[in-house]
Amino acid sequence: MVVTSVRDEDKSALWSHDAAAMLTMRPGPPVVTAAEMRAAEAVTIAGGVTAALLMDRAAAAATRAILHFAPARSALVLCGPGNNGGDGFGVAARLRAAGVDVQVAAMALPQTQPAADFAARWAGPIVSFADATPDGLIVDALFGTGLTRPLGAEVQALLNRLRTDRRTVVALDMPSGIDSDTGAALGDPLAADLTIAFGARKRGHLLGDGRRASGRLVVADIGIALDAPQLRHIVRPKLQALADDSHKYTRGGVLVIAGAAQGAAQLAALAALRTGAGAVTLAGSQQRPPADAIMTAGDDEALALLGTGKIRAVACGPGLADAQRSRDWLLRLLGGATPLVLDAGALALFDGPQDLFGNAVAPLVLTPHAGEFARLFGPPGPDRVAAVRAAAVVSRGVVLLKGRETIIAAPDGQVAMNTHATPWLATAGSGDALTGIIAALLAQGLTPFEAAQAGAWLHGDAGLRSGAGMIADDIPRLLPLVLSEL
Repeated sequence: MVVTSVRDEDKSALWSHDAAAMLTMRPGPPVVTAAEMRAAEAVTIAGGVTAALLMDRAAAAATRAILHFAPARSALVLCGPGNNGGDGFGVAARLRAAGVDVQVAAMALPQTQPAADFAARWAGPIVSFADATPDGLIVDALFGTGLTRPLGAEVQALLNRLRTDRRTVVALDMPSGIDSDTGAALGDPLAADLTIAFGARKRGHLLGDGRRASGRLVVADIGIALDAPQLRHIVRPKLQALADDSHKYTRGGVLVIAGAAQGAAQLAALAALRTGAGAVTLAGSQQRPPADAIMTAGDDEALALLGTGKIRAVACGPGLADAQRSRDWLLRLLGGATPLVLDAGALALFDGPQDLFGNAVAPLVLTPHAGEFARLFGPPGPDRVAAVRAAAVVSRGVVLLKGRETIIAAPDGQVAMNTHATPWLATAGSGDALTGIIAALLAQGLTPFEAAQAGAWLHGDAGLRSGAGMIADDIPRLLPLVLSEL
């Protein structure tokens, strides 16, 4: 049904009802920097838990994980000169007590406490790197989170030699050769089959080369409390029942601004409808909508809907051309009070963030890919988390940087990361569907930060369900299944 007008004055009393959010977001697990982890450890130790007890807990938890993941008759434990080496000596002792034939290879014995005590208590063989003979499991306890410089020649030569043996590798806290804050490779690290993170996930486990090198990641709780971490890992949203008196306007109306390439806006509109929006209207569309339930309106009619309660969120950008009409729409929306998702063409209309966001008052979610982000805010550089946080401050909106790891930041400094996704989503139109998903969640009453997180997860789950051969048109079709299984 193609409708040229969506005015309905008789229902104005219903528009004032609060939106009926059908999803809620739970705080995900923390993802910390090395400095945040050290600070949390210091607070824990100041509270009466000794560093030796923390190291012993780490060794005990790691040993249990190793024996469960890869029970072996023999193991080579690589120990570095710092606290990660102390963890390694603790694991070596516990593996030996469990009947595993353990050999330790050390570049130098740890000199700081409590790592030095753990090394001193080791009664088994210690060999040089050159004499290390792997026969079974390899436990990497060389550097952990402490490495900030490239791997030395001796260590790199050892890792190169071990890499050819095709052994099971378990890393303690962080695969050696990975920057624990950025995930950048500091040389050619030895990829782990299992990484045991002590206390919390580190950013380097989820970013860059670190995500590939970490293998399966498990977190060992060793009793360190993390107070208000800046970054959290996004988890599955929770579906909740709608109120029995819900109607299409309490479920939230979405307006999608159609552009010259109208297929993109249609994808956004269909995704919004499938994500639970009660009503979706395409503004300025000259084509038949992708579903009979999607309404159309001319620009003047659509403008009249803003502020009435029929429209609770707007999606602007998919398929939008560089034209005066687009600028007029964008300036009107930025100056209004309706939550707004900006993507694609909308992000290319102005020269920089001050031109685009200088006078903005609408609650915002921006969803740039890397090229759009660089154009607006400059190249993200090696620390993508810091770059997205800075962009959120400049734009005074929530910024969602799309990529293998989607990073979402709010102006107040909160950051979330989504890894529940697949490379199959790297297809034309996928981002348009994400825009529609987020707009629907905003219309249902989620905050911009919550809507961006939930949208990224739902979008990623649809991609995981589709797999090879997926096209963007499949995403709206899969969303009811995604939602029904939450």
